[in-house]
This record gives sequence, structure tokens and C-alpha cells, in this order.
Amino acid sequence: MSDPDGYYAVIFTSQRANADPSYEEMAVRMAELARTQPGFLGMQSARGPEGAGITVSYWKTEAAIGAWKENAEHLLAQERGRKDWYSSYEVRIARVERAYGMRQP
Repeated sequence: MSDPDGYYAVIFTSQRANADPSYEEMAVRMAELARTQPGFLGMQSARGPEGAGITVSYWKTEAAIGAWKENAEHLLAQERGRKDWYSSYEVRIARVERAYGMRQP
């Protein structure tokens, strides 16, 4: 993912409070929904065995991030997260000025 004008990363770190099976269903739905949002560029996610997780989503503009944060279905998921799924979380928004990497053939 490279854009000469840069882009934004929303870094969501969390600690799961419990093993509620409805969480996985909602996580899949939120990933599907995010992909349909204007300005969405991609997403990466991982969760460790002790419940610590990180999801990084990439967006073209800050306005696109704001629209995603206010999406009605996403607002419901956020509320469930605070109430039922997370013991803690933190959101960081960063501007990506440059990105590079390597892939094996």
C-alpha cells in the first residue's frame, strides 16, 4: 500500500475481557463493512492467546476516518466493545508519509 500523497493509519489496540463468541461474528462484520466505506484502503489484524489484539486500518483521508467512526452499525459495535468485549483499548491515528517493504517471490 503506497500512495505518494500519504494516507492515514488507525491503530486500534485492545485487551479482550472475555471469550464471548459473538465478538468474532462482529469483528468479521466490521471488516466487511469497513471495506465498503469511501476512503478505505486496507486492514491488518492480529490477536494473541492472552487476548491482546491490534488492528490497523488504512484510510485515504481524516474525513474518511471520521465517517467510519460515525457509521451507525460501527457505533453499535463500539458500544458493545466498551460494554462486553474489552477490558481496555486505545485508538491512535497516524499519518503515513512513507511505506516500504519486501516480498519473497
